Amino acid sequence: MFPGVFAASTPDKPAVIRAATGEQLTYRQLDENSTRLANYLDELGLRPGDAIAMVSPNDLHMFEVYWAALRSGLYVTAINHHLTAAETAYILTDCNAQVLFAGASVAETVADSATIPDLDRAGRRIAWGGEIPGFDAYEDVLAAASDAPRTDQPRGTDMLYSSGTTGRPKGIKTPLPDGQVDQIPDAYTAIFAPMYGFDADTVYLSPAPLYHAAPLRYCGVTNSVGGTVVFLDRFDPETALATIDAHRTTHSQWVPTMFIRMLKLPVEVRGKYDVSSMKVAVHAAAPCPVEVKRAMIDWWGPVIHEYYASTEAAGATFIGPAEALEHPGSVGKPLLGVVHICDEDGAEMPIGEVGLVYFEREEVAFEYHNDPQKTRKAQHPKHENWSTTGDVGYVDAEGYLYLTDRKAFMIISGGVNIYPQEAENVLINHPAVYDVAVIGIPDDDLGEVVKGCVQLDPAFAASQELADELIAFTKDSIAGYKVPRSIDFVDDLPRTPTGKLVKGELRKRYWPEAVG
Repeated sequence: MFPGVFAASTPDKPAVIRAATGEQLTYRQLDENSTRLANYLDELGLRPGDAIAMVSPNDLHMFEVYWAALRSGLYVTAINHHLTAAETAYILTDCNAQVLFAGASVAETVADSATIPDLDRAGRRIAWGGEIPGFDAYEDVLAAASDAPRTDQPRGTDMLYSSGTTGRPKGIKTPLPDGQVDQIPDAYTAIFAPMYGFDADTVYLSPAPLYHAAPLRYCGVTNSVGGTVVFLDRFDPETALATIDAHRTTHSQWVPTMFIRMLKLPVEVRGKYDVSSMKVAVHAAAPCPVEVKRAMIDWWGPVIHEYYASTEAAGATFIGPAEALEHPGSVGKPLLGVVHICDEDGAEMPIGEVGLVYFEREEVAFEYHNDPQKTRKAQHPKHENWSTTGDVGYVDAEGYLYLTDRKAFMIISGGVNIYPQEAENVLINHPAVYDVAVIGIPDDDLGEVVKGCVQLDPAFAASQELADELIAFTKDSIAGYKVPRSIDFVDDLPRTPTGKLVKGELRKRYWPEAVG
């Protein structure tokens, strides 16, 4: 389904609420405004298969643009508003955006858009929340557009870009669904709505940026079934808890870093807020340390669910709270695709041995837009319908998948492969550690040695004694060769707003000297 269905049945129900201000979009408003935008795009000449883009901090208008695309057979690309103007222009060019919507606060980010073919034409660049030179006002465009109901509404979809943590962002393009927006669900709704019980009574909290795949798609699921989305402008641990309490949210989606931030709040702060309304709290994007997940289940109850997937939708595994306690560290069993663990040459590995994680699908479900070489690199050397996103792990005898790390993050020290995630999962549980990353740094003898980079909790001060304590703390849990040889205390770590660690940026602090 889609918002138009609920505009007829529950027109005044909030479809979306901005938690920071209390501003709302009712289902009537969401349906009417997305219809106007769809008619506007049609008048410009856009047709099914064309693409539009939006660059903005979290905003109510993003939902109107999203549903305008989905009811017009268009691709919609939500772009990270933290990117530079050049990075943004690259994505706008690569996705062949025909129209750009932007928030006024990102004027510098979209400064190069006028140089992009198609976007340099009248009416193709539209701004909300204030003026951007060369952009039409969103309110004016909306007011002038026809409100005539659309008789043909082929379902569109998103075309999102990888976060670029290990290189330039890659556009992930899937075939357009075959059918009308009110007749067929999108894949996320078809899978997650019945699995996690999304329905018209759902109040879904989105604490993350809407340009990221999971938040955008879960918001779409909620509006597809007639529930209410409550979004944060940005994640803050206490604000998130207060929003759960105030709005009695039932569903939510997180990354493990958010769990860690909430768990590290003082006990008296955590105790101020009632989280008992939460029925399903889903986490993904990165493996969750075992102790962190156990602590969240102890706090919130058996509502913590995890899935392992990707923007590419190559495959997916799922695990519920009871299974997580029985199989600590696992990301579950596959419900989408078949898992294969393979070595560097593509040969399948025995049960329990670590290798590259592939998902087998009946057909290749995605391609990297304008980059067939990257698409082929993500496929198995002998099986085109086996795809990987570069994660490393193993499968146990019961078929549960465990992720070890990303292949790109592996440290090779003296010829031994070390996956830094193991040390990170230990160190984050030390009370002095607010955030941590483990990387390989240059070494003349071993090639690389293990280095821990720690952002301290404000209650602790950096010292050699504390560094030694952290190293000893890690040695109590994992083999000595995996333990950092040294600890550096840092002011912050480079993470995306969705919580992913950008290790490439961190490594630059150490590796340029080796090159020199």
